[in-house]
Amino acid sequence: MVVKSEDGRELRSFRFKDEDESQEVRAVERRILLETLANQLPTEAVHFSSGLEKIETSENGETLLKLKDGNQLLAKIVIGCDGIRSPVAKWMGFSEPKYVGHCAFRGLGVYSNGHPFEPRVNYVYGRGLRAGYVPVSPTKVYWFICFNSPSPGPKITNPSELRKQAKELIRNWPSELLNLIDLSPDETVSKTPLVDRWLWPAISPSASTGRIVLVGDAWHPMTPNLGQGACCALEDSVVLARKLANAINSEPASIEDAFRSYGSERWPRIFPLTIRANLVGSLLQWEDPIVCSVRNNIIIPKLVRLGPIMEHTNFDCESLMKTNF
Repeated sequence: MVVKSEDGRELRSFRFKDEDESQEVRAVERRILLETLANQLPTEAVHFSSGLEKIETSENGETLLKLKDGNQLLAKIVIGCDGIRSPVAKWMGFSEPKYVGHCAFRGLGVYSNGHPFEPRVNYVYGRGLRAGYVPVSPTKVYWFICFNSPSPGPKITNPSELRKQAKELIRNWPSELLNLIDLSPDETVSKTPLVDRWLWPAISPSASTGRIVLVGDAWHPMTPNLGQGACCALEDSVVLARKLANAINSEPASIEDAFRSYGSERWPRIFPLTIRANLVGSLLQWEDPIVCSVRNNIIIPKLVRLGPIMEHTNFDCESLMKTNF
């Protein structure tokens, strides 16, 4: 990992194995991860582009899902993993995720003949502005630019306009960032407001209602400052699968009990991470020049230690082979 200032000056260079042998970072393209998981399912198990329009519960406890394409599904169990703006979460009484004051441009630079970067995470810190990039394959490099904004602003989908705005933010920054933006295909470039939802004890709804349960961003949207959003969704899935398997194979445990147990087990992990991600983002988005100088010349070079920073990634999901249906 390398941390630089906006003028290209190196502030700190970390080697994970030198700092903490238990730590490592693996960057994976989201599309590849989803395709890999989907390919393990039976053919026709996944139906895409079927937005949820309405949820109804029958007297016998089954759930009727009415889709936007006119189809209907009658389900004994519903696992809502439908993202930040989850209709399932809204139906269960969860509030809309809250905007945290930052937006992010993201993209995927493509080098058809191979990129020139070493396998490391690169961060660049400015005033109220930061960026980063990391290779995800021999030919692709993920990048982001995070900037302060009092409001999310209008939704923009034109890739040319998105590139223009992103490049304007970092026009005097290291050239490799500008090159990455130019090399990003239209479909990979986006701008999104950063949001989260804090699951306050005794105030927020439970993760489940009857035989309906939430997973991932649908339940606990968090800012990407710790890189744990998708990771926590995978953790949720492992824990929930194990709870369901035990309920199915070990009567008299019920599905409802399994869902409640899942929520109780995951909440102590999720709630602190959501708050920590929010606070880290606020600190990294400092604008005051004196505070930024202290960060660049004292905190990052002399005080930051990789082990404590990455300790939140130390999650043991146990053996996946224990989960059998």
